[in-house]
Amino acid sequence: MELPGSGERPISGRLQENDEVLKTIYKDCSDVVFRHFQIGGTTEAFLIYIEQMCDTHLLDMQVLTPLMTNQELSAQNAADIMRHIPVSHTKTILTFAEVIEHISNGNPVIFVDQLHYAIFVGLAKWEQRSIEEPVAESVVRGPRQGFTETLGVNTSLLRRILKTPQLKMKSMQIGRYSKTQVIVTYVEGLAEQQLINEICTRLQRINIDGVMDSAYIEEMIGDNQWTPFPQLLSTERPDVVSANLLEGRAAILVENSPFALVAPITLFSLMQSPEDYYQTYWAGSLVRWLRYFFFLIALTIPSAYVAILTYHQEMIPTTLLLSIAKSREEIPFPALIEALLMEVTFEALREAGVRLPKQVGPAVSIVGALVIGQAAISAGLVSSPMVMVVAFTGIASFTFPRYTLGVAVRLLRFPLMFLAGLLGLLGLMLGVILIVVHLCSLSSFGVPYLASLAPLRKQTLKDVLIRAPLQIEDARPSSNSNYNPSGSHRD
Repeated sequence: MELPGSGERPISGRLQENDEVLKTIYKDCSDVVFRHFQIGGTTEAFLIYIEQMCDTHLLDMQVLTPLMTNQELSAQNAADIMRHIPVSHTKTILTFAEVIEHISNGNPVIFVDQLHYAIFVGLAKWEQRSIEEPVAESVVRGPRQGFTETLGVNTSLLRRILKTPQLKMKSMQIGRYSKTQVIVTYVEGLAEQQLINEICTRLQRINIDGVMDSAYIEEMIGDNQWTPFPQLLSTERPDVVSANLLEGRAAILVENSPFALVAPITLFSLMQSPEDYYQTYWAGSLVRWLRYFFFLIALTIPSAYVAILTYHQEMIPTTLLLSIAKSREEIPFPALIEALLMEVTFEALREAGVRLPKQVGPAVSIVGALVIGQAAISAGLVSSPMVMVVAFTGIASFTFPRYTLGVAVRLLRFPLMFLAGLLGLLGLMLGVILIVVHLCSLSSFGVPYLASLAPLRKQTLKDVLIRAPLQIEDARPSSNSNYNPSGSHRD
C-alpha cells in the first residue's frame, strides 16, 4: 500500500480503508491512539490523536459525548457534525498530508464512514515553559518578559506590544521530518516589501531534515557563511524585536526556539543594549562609548602587548620596562607563546563555567582562574603583567550585549596575536586593516555591515555614535493645562 505521508492522497469514503492507511503510517507508534465509536448510535467513526499532546478531558466532554449521545445527529453532513462539537476551531480536511500535519501538532482528527473528508478539532495541549526573564539579556530597568519555546506564546507577546493589524505574520514549514513552523513578522508600511520577499525566498530554499533551533536558520540564510561576525541579531526579548520592527526591520520566529532573529542588522546594532533606551540619553551614550572602547581593548590589547614586548621595547617607560623584565627573567617562553598559553587557558575556563552545572559553574570558573593564574606565576610559566592583560581582556569581552559578537572577537584575537608576534605593530595594523576591509565587504540582506559610517548616513548617526534623546513636538506643558504640581486641582 502506498504511504501518503509525503503526497496528497485524498481521503477515502470507506472508513476501514482510512483506518488501514493510518495504521500503516503510524506502525510501531505506541503513543498514537485510535478510538472507534458510533455517531448517534448508528454511523461508524473513529478519531486519531497523540497522547500527551491532546487535551483528552475536553476531547471526552466536548467531542465524544455530544457525538455519541445525540440520536438526531446526521452523520452524513460534516457541517452538522461540527455544529455539535463545542470547540472554537474545527474544519474539514481532504488529504492525508493534512491529517498527518494536524495530528503531529497535537490535534485529534475524526473520520466518519461514507465521508470523503475528515474533521480536524483544535484541542492540542502540551507542557510548556512559563514566561521568564531572559538570562542572557537581563536589564536593570525594562520589561522582564522573554520568549519561550512555544511559537504561539511568542507571537502573542509581540501582539501585546504592537496592537495594530499592520503587524503581519507569514507562516511556513521547514524541515522534511521536523515540519518546523517558521514565522516572518514585520510591520506593513515600515518594512520594505523587497526585504520581506528576500527573507521568504531564502527560507523557502532551505532543504534540511529538521530545524532544532533558530541558529540553523541563521546560518543558512546569511549573506556570507564564511565570516565569524553574526549577520542576524538573535534575541530573547520581545521589546527588542518590537523596537526593531518599528525601525523597518523584519523578525523570524522559529518553533521550539526562544531566540528570535532580526534582519537586517549592522555592527553597531549588535553593540546596542535595550537598556540604552530605558535610562537617560546621557547615561546611554556614555555606556555605549564604553562598549566601543572595550571592543577595541578586547580585540587588540593582547596583540599590542606581544608586539611591544617583542619588537618595540623602546615604547615602554623605563621604570615599567624594568618591572616587566624582572617579572619575565625566569619565564622560558617568548611573549607570543606566553599570551597564547594564557588565552587558551582563559577560554577553557570560560567554556568550563558554561558547561558545568549552574550551581557550581561560576564558582569553578572564578576559583579556577585565580588558582591557575597564581600557580602559573609561581611556577614561572607566565609573568604577572601577562595575567593582568589577559584578565583585563576577558573583562572587556564581557561588556558585549550580544554573545555572538563576543565569540567573533574571541576568534579574531588569536590570528592578531600571531601577526603581532611575527611582525610587531606592523602585523597588528595589518590584521586590523584586514578586519576592517572584511567588515566593509559584509552586508546583511543588502544593508552594509558598517552603515551608517560606511557608507556615511548623517541622518542615522544619532543612534550610532550616541543615543540621541527622544523628542516630541513640544514637551512644555500647555498654558491651558489644569495640572497643578502642588497636588490640588481647581476648576
